[in-house]
Amino acid sequence: MCGITGIWWRQPPEASQAHSQLKAMCDALSHRGPDDSGLWVEGAVGFGHRRLSIVDLSPLGHQPMESRDGRFVICFNGEIFNFGQLRDELAGRGHAFRGGSDTEVMLAAIQEWGLQAAVCRFVGMFAFALWDRQEQTLQLVRDRLGIKPLFVARSAQGDLLFGSELKALMAHSGFARQVNGEAVSAYLRYAYVPAPATIFRDAIKLLPGHILTIATVTGDWRQDAYWSLEEIAEHGQRTPFSGSFGDAADELEALARDAVRLRMIADVPLGAFLSGGVDSSLVVALMQAQSTRAIQTFTIGFEEARYDESEFARNIAAHLGTHHTEQRVTADEARAVIPALPGMYDEPLADSSQIPTYLVCALARRSVTVALSGDGGDELFGGYSRYAVAPQAWRWLRPIPRPVRQVAGRLLAGAAAMGIPTPGGPAKAMKISELLSVHGLPDVYRQLISTTSKPSRFLQAPRAPADPVYEIQRLNRLAHPEERMMLADTMYYLPDDLLCKLDRASMAVALEGRVPLLDHRVVEFAWRQPVQHRTGKALLKDVLGRYVPRALFERPKMGFEVPIGPWLRGPLRAWADDVLDPVALRAAGLFDVPAVRELLSQHVSGTRENAHMLWSVLMLESWRREWGAHV
Repeated sequence: MCGITGIWWRQPPEASQAHSQLKAMCDALSHRGPDDSGLWVEGAVGFGHRRLSIVDLSPLGHQPMESRDGRFVICFNGEIFNFGQLRDELAGRGHAFRGGSDTEVMLAAIQEWGLQAAVCRFVGMFAFALWDRQEQTLQLVRDRLGIKPLFVARSAQGDLLFGSELKALMAHSGFARQVNGEAVSAYLRYAYVPAPATIFRDAIKLLPGHILTIATVTGDWRQDAYWSLEEIAEHGQRTPFSGSFGDAADELEALARDAVRLRMIADVPLGAFLSGGVDSSLVVALMQAQSTRAIQTFTIGFEEARYDESEFARNIAAHLGTHHTEQRVTADEARAVIPALPGMYDEPLADSSQIPTYLVCALARRSVTVALSGDGGDELFGGYSRYAVAPQAWRWLRPIPRPVRQVAGRLLAGAAAMGIPTPGGPAKAMKISELLSVHGLPDVYRQLISTTSKPSRFLQAPRAPADPVYEIQRLNRLAHPEERMMLADTMYYLPDDLLCKLDRASMAVALEGRVPLLDHRVVEFAWRQPVQHRTGKALLKDVLGRYVPRALFERPKMGFEVPIGPWLRGPLRAWADDVLDPVALRAAGLFDVPAVRELLSQHVSGTRENAHMLWSVLMLESWRREWGAHV
């Protein structure tokens, strides 16, 4: 795991200036790679690399790295887990290797098969830049599921900038820190910024499964897909798995075992996060089954029983025989992380589980350099309640004329606003009132995953955002609504929220996070399954039940949360009031000050439960102050 950055200059500067610009961008990523750094400049192209040594700890793994024939230069972040197999195949074709790194194998594979064919052979997580001296082309590549991040931007001078984090781009003097109004609206709705947009006007996220090619004569670029989740899903429907449920469970177990085995390859200490839920427990079970000694597992526990999963994790660890480390965190210790979040997440993210994610990463880093995680199981195997709730809600709503539903919704919202008791309380009443006005199932799904359905009311100059999350729901051709929701979540919520959260939290402490359930072979297998095999994680639970008694994991899903709502009424109240200072908000010109202050007042007084929306606003404003962004 590393940090990468680079520049293509429209007009190459003097060598000293080029190195100075590149070094500033590279230094901004020092937390991602404390073990080594490297700069490379040639003509109009420059690469910067920060290294966290995982495989081949010697100087032979230094980057940027040239291919043996001198044609290619690569700057790579991530891991190619099947590099040993590829190395053997390439050696049989006459390639020789100086060291033992996967980076060197990547270069040989590209030399042998070409970029796209080589990438399609890689089993891994990666984001890399490749300079082809022969063709004079610069190409940027991101892995199939978006596990590793890659941002691209234009400078004021027309130069192309890229980096593992926006921090690297912001370190360039020509990068404009102007906020993207459409992205702000999307962020307030979803609590993250859906790709390809970023929070900045002049930057984008390279889409998962894509190669971006820069025409170095004109500076124009294009993105081409080498792997498409939409196509995988549609192909899975055309060629479904033909075996029984038991056959499917057997195949999943074999695939997941191999995915875990490959991700246990490291030249540094390795462990796993363990929450006690299905996904992390399965990963740990498959690790322990393939290890000759007790693997190291890590769990964060909380004082508040409602948010504490540590007992479940402890029971799983005891059954599997892992070397388990548990840290109980006080509320004060959890809250102490909050001031660091805007710097850690250089694009605003309002998933409050970022707090415990950082804490468990910091705990693990005391003992290991690599940790496996269970991310991806919910999206691939139907773990979220909305997959059942949304279709059921639409079946109930559809027969009722929409005008009738709209009137009922307005009455319910009015009752909640006036403090009249409503079933489930005012927050639930407002959610139901919004659901009553939907046009169809895609609207139901969007309402269920939205922090607010009207982000414009909190902004001074609202802009209607492009909404790829909604569009993929509306336009894709999958037969089952559950699968359409799983597709949207895997394409957007997973990379832009969950995997972003894991990447930034782990890299903040120089820890590599690996996600075996997102091995693309597992993903492709999941999309060949009938929906009943996936709903409620049926297949995952069947496989886990072969290693762990069901009594240890058959329980309601808890999630990895902290009590943000009560904190904002209590110990975080003064902090929230300071961040949302009316004078500062008006000067910044981003938020509608009365709407935001009302949001805070309602929550603090207890008349409305505004915790999620309030947290989104607080994270955005804290981020804006941290990075000096402007409207």
